[in-house]
Amino acid sequence: MSEKKINDPGSNSFKRISNYIEMFNFPRLPGSKGEERAIDLTVNIFNEIGFENDHVIKESFEFSNFYSTVLIRLLIIFTLTIVLSLMLMVYISHFSLFLIIAISIFVILLIVKDNKHPEENTFWNRHFGRYLSSSNVYVKIPNLKTARESRGNIILSAHIDSKSQPFTSYGRGKVYRTWIYSGILFGIFYPIYTIYLYSSYSVVGITVSSNMPRIISIELVLWILFFLIFISNLLLLMLKSQNKSTGALDNASGMAIVFELSAFFKDNPLNNYNLWFCQFSAEEMGTMGSRFFLNNHENQFIKGKVFLINSDAISDARDENNERIEYIKSTKRFPLRQGSPIISQYLEQAAKEEGLSIYGYHSTFGIHFDSLPFRLRGFDAIDIHTKSTKKYTHSKEDSPDKINPKTLHDAVMIIRKAVLMLDSDCHKK
Repeated sequence: MSEKKINDPGSNSFKRISNYIEMFNFPRLPGSKGEERAIDLTVNIFNEIGFENDHVIKESFEFSNFYSTVLIRLLIIFTLTIVLSLMLMVYISHFSLFLIIAISIFVILLIVKDNKHPEENTFWNRHFGRYLSSSNVYVKIPNLKTARESRGNIILSAHIDSKSQPFTSYGRGKVYRTWIYSGILFGIFYPIYTIYLYSSYSVVGITVSSNMPRIISIELVLWILFFLIFISNLLLLMLKSQNKSTGALDNASGMAIVFELSAFFKDNPLNNYNLWFCQFSAEEMGTMGSRFFLNNHENQFIKGKVFLINSDAISDARDENNERIEYIKSTKRFPLRQGSPIISQYLEQAAKEEGLSIYGYHSTFGIHFDSLPFRLRGFDAIDIHTKSTKKYTHSKEDSPDKINPKTLHDAVMIIRKAVLMLDSDCHKK
């Protein structure tokens, strides 16, 4: 690292951003030596920016890999058991069928109930997962004016770790969609099949059905859907975490944004909000870092006075048509879940005032970013993300050449402006 302070006004912002990307250009799988190295490097960079040692907090935690690794495999096994049992209902006794389905559903419900808070030391985490160690790194800049009891908090975050898988995030999304849509169609056609199947009648001990052609046609559709479910589940079983990605987009890009913002606000604290600059760990293992951070600090946060802006996988220098800053405006369809309308409004207004652009998009199935634990507990949180980066993330292709430093600089300018506007409008909320 250069002896010159990396927030020196004489140092170009694009160059600093590029340097951050290069500094973290190595594999950082959660719980690995690479992640440990990245955590220590994060502490050093905050020190180089100008934060004192006692202001840079390295917050350690332990977590089980059950939620991120074992759980999906168990759910796949039980899902396939249920679907296969339904397909074989003609050939096995109804009692056996219902017993298999009942046991499978009961176990699934137990697992889901026990993992409502997957960071906790639950039965499944202890006995079916492997515990790993990690650390979050953050700095906090107190506000200047507001009385302690009414202070708000703005959290600017990214994640330190990286991982690779047999196929990219884009490919994984396709597999998940195949699984979910095939399952939905199976759930629609199966009751129809059952109705036709049991509308048969018996003549001299021989079962005859006037609906037999329809039964055969629907059964063929069900077997096709079953094989789609089976193949997609088989592919998901292959999604083992690997340590081959250097994680430039996912998520050295977000880390660079947080570092740049912390350098500015160190000398320009807000009047009404405390500012937190958080580099979370173990995001790729079920957003564990942000979950532990929230558990440790939730007592300092008041709903309606806390805003989180999370930066994750931004820029796409390989695709000029998609080289833009985006944020997730809403997720899922039934029911439609809005992100944070308040933060969205400020980000869009900030982009307009800076002469830049930011685009909101809908994520059909939702994405597990570090905003998730905050949103689940009712806090205003949003993710800034470039959708087209899915072509490279979680693969060896996630390299520094995919990043345009100007795009990250523009993201810094938009977030910085939005934070300043939130602060000036504090008493209007």
